Amino acid sequence: MKKSRTSSNVAIVYDRANSFGGAERVLLALKKLFPKADLFTSVLSKKNAEWVADWNVMTSFLQRVPFFRTHHQLLGLFMPIAFESFDFSSYDLVISVTSEAAKGIITKPGTNHICYLLTPTRYLWSHQKEYEDNYYVGIKRVLLPLHRLAVRYLQRWDIVAANRPNIIIPISLVVKDRCEKYYKRKTEDVIYPPVDTSLFRNSYPPFSHLPSYYLCVSRLVPYKRIDLAIDACMEQKKHLVIIGKGSDEERLKKKAGNSSFIHFEGYVGNEELVRYYQHCNAVIFPGEEDFGIVALEAMAAGKPVIVYSRSGVAGVVRDGLTGVHLQEQNREALLKAIDRVEKHVWNSSVLKQEAEQYNEKRFLEQWRKYI
Repeated sequence: MKKSRTSSNVAIVYDRANSFGGAERVLLALKKLFPKADLFTSVLSKKNAEWVADWNVMTSFLQRVPFFRTHHQLLGLFMPIAFESFDFSSYDLVISVTSEAAKGIITKPGTNHICYLLTPTRYLWSHQKEYEDNYYVGIKRVLLPLHRLAVRYLQRWDIVAANRPNIIIPISLVVKDRCEKYYKRKTEDVIYPPVDTSLFRNSYPPFSHLPSYYLCVSRLVPYKRIDLAIDACMEQKKHLVIIGKGSDEERLKKKAGNSSFIHFEGYVGNEELVRYYQHCNAVIFPGEEDFGIVALEAMAAGKPVIVYSRSGVAGVVRDGLTGVHLQEQNREALLKAIDRVEKHVWNSSVLKQEAEQYNEKRFLEQWRKYI
């Protein structure tokens, strides 16, 4: 007799649990399908990942070093063995949600391993040079040859790891193309990440201290290009609210200086986040994203979004209807995009209807056919 699948014999694997962003919202959506699923991850920071409170979390041996829980960037060489050391012998189904090493887990014959691919590891493949330019500057440049040796080793392992899942489901057409390019592997059809449109059904009052502002919601890391938004808004004396934290925060704050127009708010709760969305002029999302749930959240709030045309989410943001496509990643192009936003009359009802096409219900229905 075929064993019925319940969430108690399902495992979800994620690269690391030490922040909150779009990928973590995907995990919370999957938990609605599998409320008793166990979560496996390399390191956990409970302080920075309050979303894990309802999960049974299994961490790797890397968790024993507290420093690593919030500095995972130093762990690249250890990630393969960390994920290969997990035991999944008691699980029927394992779902890896990954942009790095979690897809490289080893499962027994008969265990179904589905990889929800956020992207082939950016610092190994699509954005290798960008990472080198951002992180190996000044005196750190002497470490670059060692970094490149490590990258070559990790690339070889990553190709092996990408062939371990039974199937790979990409989060966007951009990720699908990268998977076929770097891993030489076909994927299933795209399942776009979900937006929780229910969060936006309540209306909140505007902020009295911010009569007009633009909004960035993002991890503060270099490739997100929040620096472009800061430059553009400072030049035009427009208020910019930045929600999120990350390794690039100190540099960005130095760039903003003491400007009264740039507001770093760190992490905020869902209600306050929705309030910021509902009353902004537009959301600025200038990085080359693998997808970008933030864009869908802006639309769900009835607000347009400026997205880089090469991002995965550009495929669902309709230029001139739900947002503006940024053609180049520079200040001049962003200033033109902001000008387009301000001259256009946006229909909030249309924006909200477009976002509903990517709600959680649709996401979970697409997943059910695989499980």
